[in-house]
Amino acid sequence: MNHKYTSLLAFCFLVLAGTVYAGNPDRQGEAGAAQLLINPWARSAGLHSINTSMVTGTDALYLNVAGLSRINNTQFNLNHTRYLDGADISLNALGFAQRIGKGGVFGVSLVAFDMGDFDLTTADTPEGSGATFSPSFFNMGLSYSHLFANRVSVGVTVKFVNESVSNAGARAMALDAGVQYVTGENDNFKFGISLRNVGGKMRFTGEGLGVQTGSTNPTFDYPITYYQRSAEYELPSQLNIGASYDWLLGRSSRLSLLGNFTSNAFSRDQVGAGLEFGLGQNFTLRAAYKMEFDAPQGSLEASLDNGFAGGFSVSLPLKKGSSSRLALDYGYRYTEIFSGIHNLGVRIDL
Repeated sequence: MNHKYTSLLAFCFLVLAGTVYAGNPDRQGEAGAAQLLINPWARSAGLHSINTSMVTGTDALYLNVAGLSRINNTQFNLNHTRYLDGADISLNALGFAQRIGKGGVFGVSLVAFDMGDFDLTTADTPEGSGATFSPSFFNMGLSYSHLFANRVSVGVTVKFVNESVSNAGARAMALDAGVQYVTGENDNFKFGISLRNVGGKMRFTGEGLGVQTGSTNPTFDYPITYYQRSAEYELPSQLNIGASYDWLLGRSSRLSLLGNFTSNAFSRDQVGAGLEFGLGQNFTLRAAYKMEFDAPQGSLEASLDNGFAGGFSVSLPLKKGSSSRLALDYGYRYTEIFSGIHNLGVRIDL
């Protein structure tokens, strides 16, 4: 590989590794905006988000933006997630990727949460006023990835994160960065690193934090409104390091073995492994298992992002002889509570 690509890869590794080791494990549980750790894309969700080394296209907008550049030309991706099936929580995600120039790809992602309606309560009506409200949680990302000589790809995402209700909200900007390296006689060994959710702190502000009291002046009685200052909280930054190896079966099939280590700045670290079988371009079957260090498995002490995951993809050409394809993706993640997490997506490659 060209020397300049080797230097670029080493530089990216040093920057990402140096950033993650700045964390403090004593701060576990102190971060907010946990929705940033929920994978909305069915393909990578079916592998429990351990495919840092080989994720491609719009799925890379969540896990490792470096893989965004490994598309043919244009890709649309629309996904729906039933989060903790039975809890009436869902996610909708829209992804778009477009090749620009020789090696660059520009991407846009929008992820919105639907948590249903909540009864509006106040100090005067603690049992409910009859009105309802719906929280607004969403994040939007703008991404760019570049592929060098079909070996090294790097990428970066700028994200806007929002959490709000009708009279209060918190907002922040965050950065994701990643790198992928492909080698081997048939490009069958892949390595990837991604750093996610590095950004400023969030704090709720707005009219909802205002409190009105009477005047302390004995002569004039007038209302006084003051605003309480809420505590700041940080984003759940995360480092992923993954590798995979492909065994080529015949002319068009493959079996891939994947492994991944996740270092969470505000929760326990995780390790996972999985398999993906591809039958040509038309069908892909995947399964993975992820475990959390120092957390009893099969108990509520472990996070939801553990255990078994599986999924499949069916991809067909839009017309005979065309390189454009329409795909259906499905992913399932087992959870100890409720009925698991289901991801369903429709993907168009042009």
